[in-house]
Order: sequence, then structure tokens, then C-alpha cells
Amino acid sequence: MELSEDDLALINVLQTAPRLSWADAAEVLGAHATTLAARWERLRASGVSWVTAHLIGDPHQMCLAFVAVDCEMNRREDVTARLAEMPEIVTVEEAASNRDLMLTVITPSLDDFSLKVIARLKEIDGLVKYQTALCTRLHASGGSWRLNVLSRAQQAAVRALAGAETAGTAQTAALGPLPESHLALLPFLARDGRATAADIARGLGRHPATVQRQLNRVLASGILSFRCEVAQKFSAFPVTCQWFVNVPAGRHEAAAAELKTMRNVRLSASTTGPTNFVIIMWLQSLADVMTIELALQQKVPGIELVESVVMLSTVKRVGWMLNPDSRASGAVVVPAQGLDAAG
Repeated sequence: MELSEDDLALINVLQTAPRLSWADAAEVLGAHATTLAARWERLRASGVSWVTAHLIGDPHQMCLAFVAVDCEMNRREDVTARLAEMPEIVTVEEAASNRDLMLTVITPSLDDFSLKVIARLKEIDGLVKYQTALCTRLHASGGSWRLNVLSRAQQAAVRALAGAETAGTAQTAALGPLPESHLALLPFLARDGRATAADIARGLGRHPATVQRQLNRVLASGILSFRCEVAQKFSAFPVTCQWFVNVPAGRHEAAAAELKTMRNVRLSASTTGPTNFVIIMWLQSLADVMTIELALQQKVPGIELVESVVMLSTVKRVGWMLNPDSRASGAVVVPAQGLDAAG
């Protein structure tokens, strides 16, 4: 399946504004709203693109960890499946390195990470070793990655329309934590970030008007991060590479700013461990690995590239189980709590 320019443009619009109405998207793309709705349904149904939402939380009150796992060769499939079942492990990738699997883990606290994740890792037969790097500052995440096929004028138009929509919703914001009745909406938004109040009302058996009020408050609360994903093999950037690097103390913010000028970056974060900085990028080919490494050395003074890890496949990304061809399978493991972090 090849994605047309029209497909890519629609995905790019939804990357910037995941819940933008079809009428507003039509204004930007010069197409009829019903045409865009049908195009999106085709992309979504085929698993090529999807919109999801997850709790963003306060980065200063969350625990984000990158965990490298080694397992017995003949138990690798079983270990991978067990890890993917855990909601706290939001992303699972198979690596072409001395690490078998790379995990992105999100928990409400370090204690939860120890009790809910590490304790369970020790119980998985075939998992022989793990190494953890804890995130101390998240600089950029996969939700900010763009295809960049829209013109500057189109990008500005989408941002303006999204801003107007957000401002209208924000007027309904209420103080205080969301009650359980509102939190019940979150699994529906994780499975479909564009779900309407009517969609959710049918699933919950509630009145649509009630769910609309609850949805408005959830959206206005700012606790959710929405993102439009695309199957990597259809994105023109089929290769994932993760670098473990050292950046001089005091240069992390400057390094992060430089990395934001590079369109390939999916994630950048300061971490604990043998290295102090992680970078994840999507690349067009393996040859780009060396090109990027030269660019990193030019852009970030004093950077030390310690290890590069190319991913063979992504089994799970931000809660969504993926097929071997990188399309969404339709199965979603909804986390109890999340953060806009996974690459």
C-alpha cells in the first residue's frame, strides 16, 4: 500500500491537530469534509494511521524509564508478549544490538516503577537481565514529530484553527481533579483519540449530553496528550535508531534546542545511568546513521556518542500493539497513567 500525497497531508494535519473537525480540515486542504472523513476511515481501518490519547501528568511527578532487556533466545517471543501485556510498559521494541528488547516505561512514581514493573520483570521466565536509565528531563517526544508535507501557510492555518478550538473548550475548564465518572472516558480516547461524545456515550450507556459535558471538562483539564501516529514503514522513515550519549553538564537544554531543529528526532531526554542523554530518531535508511552522527557532533559541542541501537521492529507503541509491518493491530493496552514520552 502506497500513501498518496493527499493521505500524507491529512495525516500531517491530524499530527498538528488530532481532533480537528473535518470541516476545518477541509478548509486547509481544499477538499470536501466527507471526502476527508472517508479517507481517514480508510487509513484508520487499514492500521496505517490512528489517533490516540494518554494521560500526560506532571513530568516532575512521574517516572519515565528506558529499560534494556536481555532474554534467552528461545524464550524471546514469550518474554516480549509478557512485557507487552503490562500497561506500564508503553513501548516495546526489538533491538539489533547486545540488548534484545528496549522498553519505555511510565509509572506515577519511582516506587510504582519498582513495585509494579521491576518486581514483575523478575518473575518472567526467560528474562535474564535488565538495565534501567531513568529520565530526569523530557525535552521532546514522539507526539511532536511531523511528516512535514504541508506548506507553511497550511501549517499556520491548522495551528490557528486548533488554537481557536482549544480556546473554546478551555472556557469549560473546572478546578480540581477529575472524578471517576470523567476518568471512565479515557480508555475510549486511548482507543480513538477522535471519539465523539456520542461514540463514548454508546460505550458507557450514558446520555450523550452528559458525556459531552464530561468530555469538555476532560479536554479542558490538560491531563491528556493527543497524537496522530503513522505506521513507520509507510512514513518514508522506516529505520529507528536510538543513541545513548553524554552531553556536558549545563549543556542539556542547549543540546535539546539544537535537536529540535532536526526533523528526524522522535525523542530527546536527559537520563541517569552510564550515559546522561537519550536520542531517538526515525531515518530513511541505515546510511543516515552516520550522517546524523556527524550532524550531532557539529550541532552539540562536546557530545560523546557512546552507543547506537537500531530497532528491528516495534511490537508496541504508546499502548498500541503493532503488526510486523508496523500497522496498528487494533489491540490497545490502556495504561493506568501515562506521559507524553514514548518515541
